[in-house]
Amino acid sequence: MIGGKSVLAIIPARGGSKGVPRKNLAVFAGQPLIVWTIKAAQGSAFIDRLILSSDDAEIIATAKEHGCEVPFVRPRELALDDTPGVAPVLHAVEAIGRPYDYIAVLQATSPLRTAQDIDACLTLCDSSGAPSCVTVAESGENPYWSYFLEAGNRMVPVMPASKLIPRRQELPKTYRLNGAVYVSRREALLQDRALITPRTIAHTMPRERSLELDTPLDAILIAALMEKNHAPL
Repeated sequence: MIGGKSVLAIIPARGGSKGVPRKNLAVFAGQPLIVWTIKAAQGSAFIDRLILSSDDAEIIATAKEHGCEVPFVRPRELALDDTPGVAPVLHAVEAIGRPYDYIAVLQATSPLRTAQDIDACLTLCDSSGAPSCVTVAESGENPYWSYFLEAGNRMVPVMPASKLIPRRQELPKTYRLNGAVYVSRREALLQDRALITPRTIAHTMPRERSLELDTPLDAILIAALMEKNHAPL
């Protein structure tokens, strides 16, 4: 609990994935990917209940083996490539029934996030009074130096500026969602049916803990960082 309010954490992890097949079970530093998120959640000072939402029998078995509760099997229609990310979260909240005060969503594809990152996001949401809080990282590629390519490969700035910004030091800082932690007050989540709204606030995480597993290159970078972080002394 945090401030007398209960916290339900949900790990959404479907079986299908195209960029990196079976990525939720891919082994990093000796453990399946999903186990690193389970361990982080189990280390949280505030999470009261941790559950998995999955359609996949092998993912479910792995989660149970490592102490994560699996109270239901996610319906197949909520595990498709085009299923909105909030849909399985809403399904889980409604299936559980008990009105937890906070819902924390922890994607298995962010294995470098720590229990401290989870608790910092929950703390900021609770102390600020905001309906939701998500983790972000500073953008690696600044959109002020990014372009669309239109017909004939004509370059069009993503962020039109009144003047050219020639030096990186003068660029305004920008931030991106890192997918590690999404925290919402239950009432706000059920009302908005979204994890992010115009009232959402952000907790910033360092870039070295903000990698997401979406591509084979991500897998190489995450593996290298995890082997370094968990190497024997």
